[in-house]
Amino acid sequence: MVPITCRCWVEVSRRQLAGNYHAVRAAVGPGIEVMPVVKADAYRHGAVEVARILTQEGAHWLAVSNVEEGVTLRQAGIAAHIFVMGDFLPFERPALIDYELTPAIQSVAQLADYDRMAAALDRPLNYHLSIDTGMGRLGVREEPSALAHSVSACRSARLQGLMTHFASAANFESSQTGDQVARFEAVQEAFRAAGLSPRYFHLSSTIPVAYGLRQAWGNMVRPGHAIYGYVSPARGAAPAPLLQVRPALTWKARILEVKDLPVGAHVGYGAMFTAERPTRMAVIAVGYADGMMHRLSNKGKVIAGGKLVPILGAVSMDLTSIDITDCPQLGPADAVTLLGSEGDVTLNAQTIAKAAGTISYSVLCGIGQRVKRVYV
Repeated sequence: MVPITCRCWVEVSRRQLAGNYHAVRAAVGPGIEVMPVVKADAYRHGAVEVARILTQEGAHWLAVSNVEEGVTLRQAGIAAHIFVMGDFLPFERPALIDYELTPAIQSVAQLADYDRMAAALDRPLNYHLSIDTGMGRLGVREEPSALAHSVSACRSARLQGLMTHFASAANFESSQTGDQVARFEAVQEAFRAAGLSPRYFHLSSTIPVAYGLRQAWGNMVRPGHAIYGYVSPARGAAPAPLLQVRPALTWKARILEVKDLPVGAHVGYGAMFTAERPTRMAVIAVGYADGMMHRLSNKGKVIAGGKLVPILGAVSMDLTSIDITDCPQLGPADAVTLLGSEGDVTLNAQTIAKAAGTISYSVLCGIGQRVKRVYV
């Protein structure tokens, strides 16, 4: 293996990404399409490389948030179907069509406009209709029979899929997911009565797959978090999980300097930390510009020399100080682990999120662009 010569980097395991995809594939079984979500630069794992890995493993569909993300994949040579889950703006229409991206249509007015676009091109354009069943964000809210009428009125736009998104999938103390499924099924029934038969029905991201909510799968699922090795904990009496995945990303940074601090020495902005014992401090090459959250100031941890060690004082833009008093072997240029494992010690995105008072998605997506990606 070529030595890694970065100051701050993530290592992304190709094998683990592939393994997580196949774990989802095995959980849902045959007859259900798996559409991995690679939006937000594949949760900062690197969308182009992740897309290559997943399509090589058999993924026929990939989901992105917006047209620009889809164009990036197409320009990198990704030939799979690319589904744009978020809305698209008028100035994005040419790229949507030129790069053969499949949009989620979010309103009846947008559907009529898309149908006019298809007619002007004199060729059918596929779309999936997004139903707001209770999330309260994007998606159509009209009554099922009215929606069926609007879709039937289209002459050139072609309904390929029907989708929704859950608001409280991990909360098994709430009836909201069941209510959303019922609303979605009412739309399906109205469409069947109108002779409309889209190829795909998809409602679920990671959580309903992980906890085996089969009635919420449809014939396509959209795993995001699971592809990268995470399943959020459930609230309430959840079924036993079907899915076992492991994080694919490890985040590391190098020690820049080491110094010995006497009792009473202050560290960092605002003198947030004061040494209560003689302390050996290391300054590492990561800060909030790289994604090391400021909320971890004086309370977060990293793994150094196989041990959990505390962050000292305020996380600054480019630097973070840590206590390596119990790791005397470490010195400048040695690496510490910000997210990942060393031996039996592990820090994952969920652990970090709990310390920072946020969610694991935010930890992963917060890793900055200047952090180098290395695929192993």
